[in-house]
Amino acid sequence: MSTTVKSRTPTKELARSGGADDDSGQEMMFLNGSDTVTTSSGDNQSLRPIPRALATEAGPSRSHPPVAVGLPKSVVNDAVLQVAESLPERQKWDNKLQFMLSAIGYSVGLGNVWRFPYLVQQNGGGAFLIPFFVMLLLEGIPLFLVELALGQKLRQGSLGVWNIIHPWLGGLGIASTLVAFLVGLYYNVIITWCFYYLFNSFQSPLPWSTCPLDSNGTAVKECTAATETAYFWYRTALDISPSVDQPEGIKWWMALCLLLSWIIVYFITMRGIQSSGKVVYFTALFPYAVLTIFFIRGITLKGAGAGLAHMLQPQMHKLLDPTVWLDAATQVFYSFNIGFGSLIAFGSYNPPRNNCVKDTLILSVCNAATAIYASIVIFAILGFKAVRSYDLCVQHDKGLIGERFPGLVVNGSLSDEAYANFLEFREESKDLGLRGCNLEAIMNESVEGTGLVFIVFTQAIVELPAAPFWAILFFLMLLALGVGSQIGTLEGVISTVFDIQIVRGARKEAVSAAVCIISYLIGLLFVTGSGEYWVKIFDSFAGTTGLIFIALLESIAVMYIYGHRKFSQDILQMTGHMPGPYWQITWRFVGPVLISVLLVASIIYRSFDKPAYYAWNADEGKSLLTPYPQWVLIVGGLLATLSVLPIPVVFLLRRFQFHRLDTDINKGVIRRNETTISTKQMMTDVDEYGDNAIEEEDEEEALGRLEMTTSNRTFTIGHRDEH
Repeated sequence: MSTTVKSRTPTKELARSGGADDDSGQEMMFLNGSDTVTTSSGDNQSLRPIPRALATEAGPSRSHPPVAVGLPKSVVNDAVLQVAESLPERQKWDNKLQFMLSAIGYSVGLGNVWRFPYLVQQNGGGAFLIPFFVMLLLEGIPLFLVELALGQKLRQGSLGVWNIIHPWLGGLGIASTLVAFLVGLYYNVIITWCFYYLFNSFQSPLPWSTCPLDSNGTAVKECTAATETAYFWYRTALDISPSVDQPEGIKWWMALCLLLSWIIVYFITMRGIQSSGKVVYFTALFPYAVLTIFFIRGITLKGAGAGLAHMLQPQMHKLLDPTVWLDAATQVFYSFNIGFGSLIAFGSYNPPRNNCVKDTLILSVCNAATAIYASIVIFAILGFKAVRSYDLCVQHDKGLIGERFPGLVVNGSLSDEAYANFLEFREESKDLGLRGCNLEAIMNESVEGTGLVFIVFTQAIVELPAAPFWAILFFLMLLALGVGSQIGTLEGVISTVFDIQIVRGARKEAVSAAVCIISYLIGLLFVTGSGEYWVKIFDSFAGTTGLIFIALLESIAVMYIYGHRKFSQDILQMTGHMPGPYWQITWRFVGPVLISVLLVASIIYRSFDKPAYYAWNADEGKSLLTPYPQWVLIVGGLLATLSVLPIPVVFLLRRFQFHRLDTDINKGVIRRNETTISTKQMMTDVDEYGDNAIEEEDEEEALGRLEMTTSNRTFTIGHRDEH
């Protein structure tokens, strides 16, 4: 079937008109798959049904190749967007709550628990919240909306969206998918570690509360040199090798936990949001319930006040340090998971008229509030641990002083005042081997990531009454956070693989199974003796600089290729409100500048900082900073390159037409086979060659022709009677 393009503009002017502002007098009609055809007016973007008979006067035209002749840019642009909306119907969220919980589960992840508190501690306490919220407003919220809105408007996954905007940008979708795949590989290993600790929490006392004994009945030397929790983590759980050069084989207990992790992820993601949408009610809400339980318990513990005071006490001079602002921008960027393509996929499952602006604001506030809430809980527990460690330290020192100077002991103990005076005024204090206990110094012992979760926090849990109960709750919370984020990350991968139909007719269950099986086999690298080192290598090289570069190109592509005016009109159409100055300024200027600064700073940091990692030393019972071998740097460079390589490769292939694109220059015809249609590519060729072709046509023919063929529909705008 075909539709007719009506115009009150002279033919040649119609053909030569350009820009998005030249379509006020034109009206387009589109098949909507029913007995009516909808029309789209350029001036108000409204849709209304018209009789099918009026749209079929040119007769069927499926035998003709796709063409685009003599149409204004805005007409072609609207036509392509109409095709995007008319593609085979995508899955949809069951309800709005399901989408919100899925987005919360995806964006609120482990970083909110184990990285944000560390950044607060390192960067000025409460003062760090100032740059954090500034970057949230200028960088995080605007970019979050861009990805959600693109998916909702174009009804495609990451690859489809960037192909629609411009075929030269198709590499962006592939790069996002690759980064999401690489991050998903090692992120599931963290879930694996949580499973191992969860299984070991069902015993009392907890296995990391005491040092094991060797054959002669004494505590293992490696454990006494370290701490009980550090020994359990490095030796019992990981059985870690002394360096990345020594893999020492696969650890079967971790391989089984990894298999369990991927099986669970598969069953959650195998049917897309139809299956994962049911799980998010647990993965998104359960962590808040556990955080609240820990909050109530934490603030009742001795030392909680000291921990919270340490967190919130502002050090305003830190704001003069540019690295503090850089850390804030980086944290906002990664906490919103921008650049993975998953937000685009999530948005594509929303109704076309969903208020994505309101969703963005709610989700952004929720993300930031969760990070602060988790920090309060963490610092309350760590304050308890610090005071507990301080009391034990003081008890040790008092015992030594009492043995050496029994006259200072009153009623069987040394008073706090006598202890303080002894440390300050007695020279003998230097010769007794006293530890010189200092609560502030203990509080300042900062740690992040796995060290915070599996060493420091587990040590704090040991000190709690009913420790196994708290351990089970804690690791269930981490599992829920990790699985929620992993679902979102893999959705970006699976939706892209499914959309491009590598194997035609493959069901989503099969695609999900293939992704999970391949991921598990590659992930066995992370459960070897050097597995933890490889997790850090992937985290440092695969998901950092490349992701920032992807986000920068996304921002530029939407604002300056797709067009900020068109994007604003899309927001207006979807929400009923035109984006105001805040959105325009942050989208067009502030956002790209901030991301560029992040990218340059990241490159400079990697150029001048010698890459190193912490290797476990069993004799000393601690991790020592060790330079990476040269071959690891090569692998890291390949990982970083791989994550962005599709961007220039696809650009070059399509720029020089090393792909399935046929062009008939003489007639201004563009034919694309089994490839996503692109507004900009079509307009580029038509603008360059269309004028000469139209001059040779009569007025009726010059009304324009555009046939767009998708996998199962053909749309024809205009008509022709050459045959």
